[in-house]
Amino acid sequence: MKIVVTGSLGNISKPLTEELGQKGHSVTVISSKAERQSAIESLGAKAAIGTMEDVDFLSTTFKGVDIVYVMETLGPDSFFDQNLDIVAAISKIGNNYKQAIQQSGVKRVVHLSSIGAHMDKGNGILVFHYNVENILKQLPDDVSIKFMRPVGFYYNMFGFIPTIKNQSAIVQNYGGDEKEPWVSPLDIAAVIAEEIEKPFEGRTVRYIASDEV
Repeated sequence: MKIVVTGSLGNISKPLTEELGQKGHSVTVISSKAERQSAIESLGAKAAIGTMEDVDFLSTTFKGVDIVYVMETLGPDSFFDQNLDIVAAISKIGNNYKQAIQQSGVKRVVHLSSIGAHMDKGNGILVFHYNVENILKQLPDDVSIKFMRPVGFYYNMFGFIPTIKNQSAIVQNYGGDEKEPWVSPLDIAAVIAEEIEKPFEGRTVRYIASDEV
């Protein structure tokens, strides 16, 4: 199948591209950085250089493919930019995807969402996943969408290191004996690759976790 992967060579998109290529699919990877073209091509994929803010670029890249995998991302410093409305910026990308999917005619979509995307309040910054899911749900009924909802990434636990070193403790808002689910990007990529090869029908949700600790 012809598949478009967004997210450049990120922690999920790179192993996803590798696995899809190994399975014989024709993969096009979207990246905003031209210098990553050779690295993308070294994986056996095609590179499409452009941005998620460019609807015409997205529409052209999506046209004629079987499946698109879409995720929203901002620059690494965006979450520290006091002048940026992150929720609005992510929602804009979601709207761009919706327009591009409609204009290109693609009928099968896999969307990287998150645990907590079922709520419009009480989930903090994760509300943007709720927003984007509902934006994509506005697409015509003949567009099938699989929403992937992974739990927290395991490497977020690296943030516990300072208090472990200084206080011999992990400070969190859940009980010490309570287990929490975590996920590896490699497992997310594997699940997405699996779902891409399964039948698409309507709108479905799959939660993804690697382990509980």
